[in-house]
Amino acid sequence: MASSDSASLGFKVYALLVMTLNVAGYILLLRFTRVSDGPMYLSTTTVVMTEVAKLVCSILMLIRENRSVSGMVRDVYRNVFCDPSDSLKMCVPSVIYMIQNNLAFVALSNLDAGTYQVTYQLKIVTTALFSVALLRKHISWLQWFAIFVLFSGVACVQLQPGAFTQKSEHTNFAVGFSAILAACLCSGFAGVYFEKVLKGSDTTLWIRNTQMYLFGIVSGLVGVYTKDFNSVVTNGFFYGYTKYVWLVVAAGSIGGLYTSLVVKYTDNIIKGFSTSISIILSSLGSVYLFGKEITFLFCLGSSCVMVAIFLYGMPLKQTPKPESSNSSTTKPV
Repeated sequence: MASSDSASLGFKVYALLVMTLNVAGYILLLRFTRVSDGPMYLSTTTVVMTEVAKLVCSILMLIRENRSVSGMVRDVYRNVFCDPSDSLKMCVPSVIYMIQNNLAFVALSNLDAGTYQVTYQLKIVTTALFSVALLRKHISWLQWFAIFVLFSGVACVQLQPGAFTQKSEHTNFAVGFSAILAACLCSGFAGVYFEKVLKGSDTTLWIRNTQMYLFGIVSGLVGVYTKDFNSVVTNGFFYGYTKYVWLVVAAGSIGGLYTSLVVKYTDNIIKGFSTSISIILSSLGSVYLFGKEITFLFCLGSSCVMVAIFLYGMPLKQTPKPESSNSSTTKPV
């Protein structure tokens, strides 16, 4: 497949459409399942099933890379089970992503989809801070300005939380906002840690994903045991599951797969378009599905966030390096 520089326009448009629709659909579906009438499913079991689906997708990609099932088995055995010290590197991000995914359920149980999607962009801030601390990356003045604009936009959205609430009482703003802030911290650290591990070895992306999802399943089952063990014993692991819950699982797994592809084969402009359009779709979906009233401050804050996303992802022009002094000097007479 092409690199990010040579990927065709058709592929970029395809990646944009799939990722945008998946992100907006996932958020709206998750919110819908958390406020619907009927028996409520356990979010911890849904996180586990999403990790299982992601693992299946990664194995299918490894079969494609190795061109046979036996080749995939040898690849996984050699890189996952025969090198436990290397595999353990993925334990940290898998546990943190598991916590983040559970926090997303808490946040979307207490916030509407539009407010969640806008506020969740604070992960740009946490990612930038962890990139400076762990990867020693340089943050340009334009990116710092984008972070300021981002903060301003999120603040506008949060100024009047009561103006963007559901008619029925399914919200607790303080709980939802705290959960999304914690999720942003988890996302920033886990993403930067994952990038550092990827750049520090020659192990392929799909092997790293396989390692991470295996640990994710184990840590997710620990979460089920510690939080919902009695409920699972009484009602069963899949209690409250409907076709919409299974769609949440499918959308979550597809999102993980396409995020990897978008990061690898497209650029920040494509990701910026995708995020901005998904914010608009999530907000419009909240109006249509949940009877939300979008205020002026919400529109202003959302616009600031979308501008900040583009500013942060804009490539800076490289200043030409001065020519070496050896090339410009002449021999003494």
